[in-house]
Order: sequence, then C-alpha cells, then structure tokens
Amino acid sequence: MGTEGARALLERAGRLTLQTGNLLNWGCLRKKCPATPSEEVRDCIQKTLTEWSSKIGQDQKQETLEVLECTVAQALEKINPEERDELKVSAKLFIVGSNSSSIRDAVDLACSALGVAQLDSVIIAPPPVEDGTNLSLEYLQPYWKELENLVQNKKIVAIGTSDLDKTLLEQLYLWAQVKPSSNQVNLASCCVMPPDLTAFAKECDIQLLTHNDPKELLCEASFQEVLQEGIQNVKANEWIPLWLLRYSVIVKSRGIIKSKGYIIQAKRNAS
Repeated sequence: MGTEGARALLERAGRLTLQTGNLLNWGCLRKKCPATPSEEVRDCIQKTLTEWSSKIGQDQKQETLEVLECTVAQALEKINPEERDELKVSAKLFIVGSNSSSIRDAVDLACSALGVAQLDSVIIAPPPVEDGTNLSLEYLQPYWKELENLVQNKKIVAIGTSDLDKTLLEQLYLWAQVKPSSNQVNLASCCVMPPDLTAFAKECDIQLLTHNDPKELLCEASFQEVLQEGIQNVKANEWIPLWLLRYSVIVKSRGIIKSKGYIIQAKRNAS
C-alpha cells in the first residue's frame, strides 16, 4: 500500500503532526552527521515520512482523520517516571506559519510524546516578521505572554529567548512578569559575545548560550520539497508548516544526551 495510502490520508486530513521520536534510536542517522541543523531537520522529516508511509495498510487508506499522526513507533521513547528527577528536558520552539496560539499545542505535544508533566526549559526562536520589519517588544509580547501562562500553569519551569540584542532583551526583561532565564546567541553572526549584552545578562542573572541554528530552520518551500520527496505525487504545495519543536533530554549528572527529537505540525490549505 505504502505511498498511495499515505497520499490518500494526507488528501483528507486538515493537519499533520509529525514526530521523529528519539533520533538516537535511528541507526541510519547516527552513522551520518548532517552538516547543518536545517539538513538534519529535512533528513528527519523525510525518513519519518518514508518509514511511516511504508507501514500504512489497505484498511487505513479509507480513514479520514482531521489530525494525521505521522510517527515511527519504534523510535518513540517516553521517560521513565523513576528517572525524571535525574533528567533535564529542554526544548526550542520555532514558529513558522502560525501565531502565539500554537505555543500551547507544541508544549502539550512535547509533554505527551515524552510522558512528562512539564518541560524544564523552553527557548523560543524569534517569530518570523515581514520583510523590512524589525523584531520589536510589541511583536514579541503575545508570544511571551503565552509562555508565561504555561509557566504559571506549571507546564514549563524556565523560559528563554534567542538572538535578542541587549536593547530588546532589556525591554523584554523590564516588561515581563516571568523573566527570561537565558538568551541564545548565534556565533555565526558574532564570534565574540557583545560586551553590553554580557554585562546586562550578568547583572540580571540571564544565562547566555550559543547556538548554530539558521534564522529560518524550516521554511514553507523547504517543508513542501521534503514532503514531496517523502511521499511522491502528494499535493505538497497545499501544506504549510505551523511550528517546529526540537527537544533534548539530558542526564544532569553526566551532561550526556539521552534523547533528542523533533515534533512538527503543518496544516493543509486546500484551495
């Protein structure tokens, strides 16, 4: 059945939730180190789609699901509750084609996938702005409010930002009820941490972290391309990625990664 069944299901669904499960369980990905974060995401989406579509049987082809779950069962791995206190569960959220309302969905899905009640830390990448527009506090506020609600509801312990300069980080810090605990800095854009940012972060106890994610980890065109590669002849141009969440589970005492994966949600814009 395979590809034909997957295509039929996608044509009837309104949303697609794709979960890679623990990438450390994927023998094929462990052998090959992707050159960039974007290549890793594409690789993971394609392999998940290919594996998932190969398992679709004749009986599933006729199903109509509003939200289609695309996962590789053997890669899914929930956290053992007895080990939870020894682990740090972190996530970075990339908003692609949606707004702040999708943050709760992303966090709920991550908690459900990992079998935990809360995430220890969530960093939000700068939400996309229109060309020629600069990121501002006003634009960030609804996203941060949504994260603050999740902290107050005990779904997240600490929240952080990414790629904010000193001015914007200070504006957010002064306005926010729940202060940012960290700010990621892209070392591709600056090899040395800006002194004003370092001084402000130290004063306000904000941890400065480094990352190598591109400005756009997964754009619409890239998602559609990889969807087409994973399931041939699918109407890929109807699908728009809403958000992407990357999580990691780290053993606190040893600093080693126990689990890492991606969750992606897309919606179909049928014309």
